[in-house]
Amino acid sequence: MIFSNKLIAWYLDNKRFLPWRETKDPYSIWLSEIILQQTRVAQGLPYFEAFKRTYPTVFDLANAQEDDVLLLWQGLGYYSRARNLHATAKKVAYELQGQFPTTYKDLLSLKGVGEYTAAAIASIAYDEVIPVVDGNVFRVLARIYGITSDISTQRTKKEFQQIAAGLICTKQPAIFNQAIMDFGALQCTPKGTDCTPCPFITTCVAYQTNQVDKLPVKLSKTKVKNRYMDFVIYLDDKGNTLLEQRTQKDIWQNLYQFPVLDRFEDTPVKIEDYLAQQSIAKEITHIEQLTSERIIHQLSHQKLHLHFWLIKTKGIHGTPIPWSELNKFGFPIVIHNFIQSLTV
Repeated sequence: MIFSNKLIAWYLDNKRFLPWRETKDPYSIWLSEIILQQTRVAQGLPYFEAFKRTYPTVFDLANAQEDDVLLLWQGLGYYSRARNLHATAKKVAYELQGQFPTTYKDLLSLKGVGEYTAAAIASIAYDEVIPVVDGNVFRVLARIYGITSDISTQRTKKEFQQIAAGLICTKQPAIFNQAIMDFGALQCTPKGTDCTPCPFITTCVAYQTNQVDKLPVKLSKTKVKNRYMDFVIYLDDKGNTLLEQRTQKDIWQNLYQFPVLDRFEDTPVKIEDYLAQQSIAKEITHIEQLTSERIIHQLSHQKLHLHFWLIKTKGIHGTPIPWSELNKFGFPIVIHNFIQSLTV
């Protein structure tokens, strides 16, 4: 009780005023939680507002084309979230008559909704007494209680869930969960934490033992693969280019890109040899490497090394796309940003 009282008191003085907190509407809460997975509030807020303007209800989102959803999502990364968002909207609209499940257990049946997201929706929209446990919560509880268990294991996750379940305010589960999320985001931050205004400073084990920067403990690290991609930008005399859609279950699924030479080994590219094998070879009038050094783009499991080539041609073989209409297509953000930097 002392923990929840202190936490809620801090929250009422320091909370962020966010649009999804002004409602019990499960659609808005679900939308915000999906957007905020792997995304900071400052970055996610404009996307939430854009989605609510474009798709005010779950029915509007369900009736959208996936390409349009991906285009609106452009820049947020982890695009499987957008595909799952759209799939769940269709399930809720078409199978559940627009009604979101009302319990933690049933919310877990929705695509893209894991334990944390289900707990957030259930507690905030429906006042179910179920704690949220994510990176912020790991950090707060590990520091305050001096927990040194490795948070990358399922056993430790269950340990933290049990601790959080014993701390949650049963009368105000929505406020408690939002409070501990904000506390981790604003006060008990990953780095550079100023502990002096913390209400738990006198009892925080990490502070008292000088371990704030050592907790929580995470031993396993994601293995990152290097990937090398050379994008070929065709441009004909009429200002048309070629695009392709990534349909495989890989990075950027269902997003658009320029034709690409894609490999996991840093083998040298002989662009002339590649172009000589293409049906458009006889139409080529100019070859230019647009990037003197590779553009590095970091994903969770892959480090991408990108080059872009401009290939001017007399004509386009395939479906020509006017350069002026590229803004209608959803690109990975690194390609989108490169397009914006070009003058063609």
